[in-house]
Amino acid sequence: MNGTIGSESRLLAEERRREIIQRIEQQGRVTVATLAKRFGVSAVTIRSDLDVLSGRRLLVRSHGGAILPLEVRDEFPISVKRSIHHAEKVRIGRAAADLVRPHQTVILDSGTTTPEVAASLRKRGVEAVTVITHALNVALELAESPNLSLIMIGGVLRRVSRSFVGPQAERMMRELHADHFFLAVDGLDPEAGLSTPDILEAQLNALMMTRAREVTVVADASKIGRRSVSVIADVRAVHRIVTDDRIAAESLHALRANGVEVIVA
Repeated sequence: MNGTIGSESRLLAEERRREIIQRIEQQGRVTVATLAKRFGVSAVTIRSDLDVLSGRRLLVRSHGGAILPLEVRDEFPISVKRSIHHAEKVRIGRAAADLVRPHQTVILDSGTTTPEVAASLRKRGVEAVTVITHALNVALELAESPNLSLIMIGGVLRRVSRSFVGPQAERMMRELHADHFFLAVDGLDPEAGLSTPDILEAQLNALMMTRAREVTVVADASKIGRRSVSVIADVRAVHRIVTDDRIAAESLHALRANGVEVIVA
């Protein structure tokens, strides 16, 4: 009898998950509250369903719900990306900021993890740090920080990432030097390397790597093992990667085998 009940329960769960996928394909995103009301189950049950479907790479968890998974040539806008794996990004930001010492110069890339590095730098109040960035959201995070100097790189605005790229940005970057470059990526594959959807962003990132003494990739574990369109550099070109504790053991081993330090936040 118990076996029958268990089978029926699993069947109901799979039916509910199929409908969740149908809804997210139609609407682009779903919320826990809406799904709990639709199926007459608890928010805990819906979160469990979303976690299972996320594990199958059928959706991407975001704050309060889920969205469609990123296709290789697509790029979510900043307003959407900042809610995805947010808790992990905050931990990564803190761990990365701990690497910065007083009187150092730091380059912060665009994205939604680097603003968390910026936020941690601001809260820590590290003395006389200079930050170079081409990202509007990073600049806004630091604009009111009296203990930090801010250098804004200009160029052509990419609205989806709210960052400046192109020849003007590269020309300005060539005239600057830094102690650290915190690089955010959309894909980090031990074999294919570091990648991002935009060619101009990749070119600027590659240049930034040459202007810093140390390069640290800040990327939550969902980025590891993925490949995007434009290759930035080989994994072995970076000094370390700061990620979260969801990183797969085989990925951790592969990165360390390539001589890359991995900090798990």
